[in-house]
Amino acid sequence: MSVITFMSDFGLRDYYVGAVKGVMLGIAPDVTLVDVTHQLQPHNVFHAALVLGQTIEWYPKGTVHLAVVDPGVGGTRCVLAGRYVGQTIVAPDNGLLTLVHRRWPVEALHVVENAELFRPAVSHTFHGRDIMAPAAAHLARGMPIERMGRPAGSMELLRWPEVDRTDPDALSGCVIDVDHFGNLVSNLSQQDVAGFLRRADDFRVRLGNVDIGPILRTYTDVERGEPLAVIGGTGLLEVAVRDGRAVDRFPESRDATVVVRRM
Repeated sequence: MSVITFMSDFGLRDYYVGAVKGVMLGIAPDVTLVDVTHQLQPHNVFHAALVLGQTIEWYPKGTVHLAVVDPGVGGTRCVLAGRYVGQTIVAPDNGLLTLVHRRWPVEALHVVENAELFRPAVSHTFHGRDIMAPAAAHLARGMPIERMGRPAGSMELLRWPEVDRTDPDALSGCVIDVDHFGNLVSNLSQQDVAGFLRRADDFRVRLGNVDIGPILRTYTDVERGEPLAVIGGTGLLEVAVRDGRAVDRFPESRDATVVVRRM
């Protein structure tokens, strides 16, 4: 049975999510639909790219991912179908594929332009329903990606914050996301940190100008209400507050630097 995951910034109070699902089920009634989230930050393509990149690795080959955060809908941007690690993503060409494209080699990339696959009347403001949903459903039914349209010669990619390794005694990154629990998620990965450190007890983590301490194993390694640095489930270094919200404790830190420094 085919799987389509669906993520968007549509929220849940309006009909948008239901309409997109209805279109897909009308074409592929036996498909398994998985709602990843519909609470992506509205119009925030960077946030969507981050969530998509953190999602795809948990699904089997053959999965189709529909990702819709599309502030340029109806404009000059096109819609893409891209295949990575045996899975296919349908998304607007606005940088949403950036993190996936950085992590895995692209196996196929096509413009979704075959109007025979679209709904008969295409809204200028709802391509997620009228163009992307039919494309995702047809792909889930086994349609070759080449049927979507011509190969895409290029794609829009976001500027992604790089880890700064110029200081031999420090590894410097930044906060790139605030999750549902208020944790401040950085772009420093577990692999980055492991490759940098010589010993587990000779370094400190700083958030901006605040000393957080060493990287701990889990939230219960500190008292309630205390901040800590930990490697989260995404494999990224985050600053958290046990039983609290780090974003409230450090309200100026949404784009702050996160530095791991040898002592």
